[in-house]
Parts: sequence; C-alpha cells; structure tokens
Amino acid sequence: MTDPLIIEPNHTADACVIWLHGLGADRYDFLPVAEALQQRLHSTRFVLPQAPTRAVTINGGYAMPSWYNIIAMNPARAIDQGQLEASAQMLCGLIEEQQASGIAPERIFIAGFSQGGAVVLHTAYITWTGPLGGVLALSTYAPTFDEKVELAASQQRTPALCLHGQNDEVVINAMGRSAYEYLKGWGVDAAWREYPMGHQVLPQEIADIGDWLAQRLH
Repeated sequence: MTDPLIIEPNHTADACVIWLHGLGADRYDFLPVAEALQQRLHSTRFVLPQAPTRAVTINGGYAMPSWYNIIAMNPARAIDQGQLEASAQMLCGLIEEQQASGIAPERIFIAGFSQGGAVVLHTAYITWTGPLGGVLALSTYAPTFDEKVELAASQQRTPALCLHGQNDEVVINAMGRSAYEYLKGWGVDAAWREYPMGHQVLPQEIADIGDWLAQRLH
C-alpha cells in the first residue's frame, strides 16, 4: 500500500481534508487542487491517499489504481462491494489518524472524485458513525444508497456538497443527482452545484469548494 501524500499548511494544522482520486489516477492527481485551496485555508492539512492497483473488469481486466473493481457499467454500476468496503475502512483509518494527531472530528472533511467520491459517500453515510466536518462529492455516484439505508444521528448531521458536470459522459449527471436526492431525503444538509463541463474539474468549482470549506472552518 502506497503511503498517502500529505500536504501540510503554512500554519499549524487545525483542520484536514482527505481527498480520494478517481479510477486510474493517483495520489498526485489532486495535488494542484489541494495547493490552490491552501492559498485560502491556511491551517488545513490535505491527505491524498493512493488506491491499490488491481484489475478492472470494465477496462478489459487491465490493472490500474482502483478503489474497487467495476464489473459492468449499465444500467447502474455493478461493483465489488467487498473492495468498496475495504476502501471505506482504509478511509476510516485515515480519519482516525487525523483525530489522533489532534484534529477535531468536526474539522475533518472527506472528498472524492468519481470512484473516489463513491467511496467517500459510502464511508460518510454508511460506514463511519462518528462526527465529521462534511463531504465533498465531485462527479460521482452512490452505488450503496437505497431506500433501506437509515442514517445515524451523526451521519445525518454531516453536510455534503455535491458537484457535477452537466455534460458528464462517464458518470451521467442523473447519477450524481440521485445521490444528492437521497441525502436530502434523509435530512442531510446537502447542496447541489452543476457546471458546464464533462467528467472533469473546473476552476469555478474549486473556488466554490473553497467557499464551502471556508464557511465551515471560520
């Protein structure tokens, strides 16, 4: 297992964002985003973990960094649930490490793009039952959300910012919107933002994320 990339802020860290990359990317993928956000979040540490390299069925069995295997794309993703849960447990371990380092749990945020976002949503609202600062779900979906899910009180109090491209050809907009609608239905303080983009990240989106984090870390 590759160690996470840790970007320390200029000031003593009193908050943390743990950010999971998408399928086939690596821990350096969101380094420029972390550095940009630290320009205004001067005491926020960023932790960028690396997914294990494993065979991915939808990509012809080719091995690449992946938080879980995707077996089929349509109509909804068919995934390896055990691998998703293992990635969620890894993320819980990182949250616990940040708490042990002195960061209050209410100042720990988990973020993820695409497949990483699916892990983040599963972790925040199904696996992790302690307090959290919030969730950033970028261009992602929630393969484990359904009507049977019942949130703990601490999970219900965890706010979410869901961001998606209007023209996303990889994770269609409706999949992201569905995850957001589940959160709203469960009483979560969830916000939805969409942008004129495909499966990517835009500067305006990063600025909006910075605003959202700054409001919660003032």
